[in-house]
Amino acid sequence: MPDHSPTMPGTLGIDFGTSNSAAAWRAPGGAARLLPLEGAATGMPSALFFHFEEHSMHFGRDAMKQYLEGESGRLMRSLKSLLGSALLQERTALHGKLVSYQDIISLFLRRVATQAKESLDGRLPERVVLGRPVHFVDEHPERDREAQNALMAAARDAGLGEVSFQLEPIAAALDYEQRLEREAVVLVVDIGGGTSDFTVVRLGPGHAGKAERASDILATSGVHVGGTDFDHRLSVSQVMPLLGYRHIGPSGREVPSRVFFDLSTWHLIQWLYAPKAIAAARDLRGDYTDQRLHQRLMRVLEEKEGHRLADAVEQAKIAASGTHAAAAIALDWLDRELAAQITPRDLHQHLSVLLSRVVACARDCVRAAGLAQPDAIYLTGGSSALTALRDALHDAFPDTVQVEGDLFGGVATGLAYA
Repeated sequence: MPDHSPTMPGTLGIDFGTSNSAAAWRAPGGAARLLPLEGAATGMPSALFFHFEEHSMHFGRDAMKQYLEGESGRLMRSLKSLLGSALLQERTALHGKLVSYQDIISLFLRRVATQAKESLDGRLPERVVLGRPVHFVDEHPERDREAQNALMAAARDAGLGEVSFQLEPIAAALDYEQRLEREAVVLVVDIGGGTSDFTVVRLGPGHAGKAERASDILATSGVHVGGTDFDHRLSVSQVMPLLGYRHIGPSGREVPSRVFFDLSTWHLIQWLYAPKAIAAARDLRGDYTDQRLHQRLMRVLEEKEGHRLADAVEQAKIAASGTHAAAAIALDWLDRELAAQITPRDLHQHLSVLLSRVVACARDCVRAAGLAQPDAIYLTGGSSALTALRDALHDAFPDTVQVEGDLFGGVATGLAYA
């Protein structure tokens, strides 16, 4: 239902991300500031946990904590990935009610709105601007429109009213512009959990005050590849063989692979907990020569530990990239003798195909702008921290300096300037 409480002058920018979300407020003529969404933290994981025994909802880090501590309930993550998909209108039972995944997105956005209001004397700003990727769905304009309309409906149901939209890489560019002292043509690289988006834009003090910025935007592009895809590829290569992926059974054939691909995909994991899916996995027992592998798979599914497995891969990916050294994947909870790791070499080897698609999209954007090299590359989005990605961008644009922005708050701040 729309929120008819009094509003205040200014703009609220909301970056609803696949993995993380943020919000920023800007008074007319003032500077944008990020708002706390979870305690003092301005960024909040895009996660919900529905506690079955207490009939309560938990958000962000609290949602992940409840799940990882083994509380009875259901975790939802990466819901943005469902926008543009038929799965968005699928209904699931939660706390005794059937709700669609669009309704669950609305619940999350309502939480963001509530937290923003608490920081703004109980009122929302007059304008609300939501970020959106360049493409919700690659090469499918109709589904892309449906995705934005669904997000608009979820925002309206969350009490945000009639929101407007801005492309996330353009929002990131507006944030970067506040720090520039001279004009530059910049390639903005926004690598989120679900998409990689790019824009080439003229920025600087002489452009910042213009009411109309369309002429400054030289090109935009995007591809539906992001951090959750990196996690998927690493999970399939480093962890799923320990549960039976590519295992040869008594018949001489591999164990059917569908369950392993779904178990490696954040927004599909919850479907594997359905009784029908559990039964189908149990029926795979005869396809295994080594029954220990099947027992591990069933433990993950029957104890609803799929998200825990995905989180272990994500954390090892972050550690391997940040330390430039091998990082263990925490699997002792599944099997004390089980050991797996992700190395910097694994990141380059297993992500090379995905990274080449991302970099090709960046090249296309620069080429469409009529440039050989931009003056600078501005990096935002949590997945832009990946060393393998930055190395690939350096290879593509060797003479261009890379500037790191606020990886988790830059888009929200820019939306408040939109």
